[in-house]
Amino acid sequence: MRDIVDDLLRVWHSGRTGGLATVVRTIGTDAVPIGSALLVTPNGGVFGSIGAGRFEETVYAAALEAARTGTRQLRRYSMVTGMESTSDDGQLVDIFVEPFSCRDFPEFPAIAADIQAHRRVTVFTVVWNQDPDVIGQHLVTDRKHATELVALPESDLFVASYCPPPRLIIFGANAYAATLATQAKMIGYRVSICDSRAEFADPASFPGVEVVCDWPHRYLNTLAAAGEIDSSTGIVVLANEPRFEIPLLTVALRLPELGYLAALGTPADQARRLDDLRAGGFDESTLAGLHVPAGLESGPRTPAETAVFITADFLAARAGLRLAAQRDYGAHTAVGMAI
Repeated sequence: MRDIVDDLLRVWHSGRTGGLATVVRTIGTDAVPIGSALLVTPNGGVFGSIGAGRFEETVYAAALEAARTGTRQLRRYSMVTGMESTSDDGQLVDIFVEPFSCRDFPEFPAIAADIQAHRRVTVFTVVWNQDPDVIGQHLVTDRKHATELVALPESDLFVASYCPPPRLIIFGANAYAATLATQAKMIGYRVSICDSRAEFADPASFPGVEVVCDWPHRYLNTLAAAGEIDSSTGIVVLANEPRFEIPLLTVALRLPELGYLAALGTPADQARRLDDLRAGGFDESTLAGLHVPAGLESGPRTPAETAVFITADFLAARAGLRLAAQRDYGAHTAVGMAI
């Protein structure tokens, strides 16, 4: 639901009724993530996705029916045939379809506000009950919970938990930062850009991104002291200026938790950077946690291409993969830190 919050709000505020289909359980398949949602607007438009081909078309029809009739129902579909199924063919998906409007889901604006403000919120939805009037009721809490279907003796509840999104912090406000921020937002990251130069750290140049004018190492120290850096956090340094980046990298390399740390630059920049860090007392095992240069090594020339390559490297590190070749500077090699 997180990726279609704005679309849901538009339908909610319109006073009209759309249809919402949510994946609440999968059996024998991981092709569709639990919690994936598809919204059918009052005009028949579609936002979100729960699959492809005939399966998605079938679910679209069910959501459209829910919007028109007010039906709230838990339905089972076969990923093999793309149709509703009562037999076990080994690849099944349970989907809850419901009407969506300000009357059907009065709590939604508060949920949307929490999601947009990066606050934890969990929504319990009754997807099956012996009493049909209970089906579709929602309970909202700020308690942490897994996203899952909970089967009780007389009721099934779907629990959708929305945690604060992982964070990417970009140091250096420039064209590379703008395109990397766009890529990171597309994959669900909350993005902050920090630069000590007020003329560059202009929020108008980076819409939808938190922009901070401060010395990089001081801002990172502030975040760390507030407990806002963890194993899901990524840091990318785009400023090839020793007086900015060496104090910053010194703080970053000493953090107890960090998911990804990378710095952009030419081979000469990288060699100078590593020498400066070694002179500051960092050994090779510590420097192995730094991606230098940031991103995959072959091909990127423009800021947009570079952003794609950094994002690919970032995701590979998060998955524990090694898409980029090892970087060799003299006798020393730096590899990535996996999230």
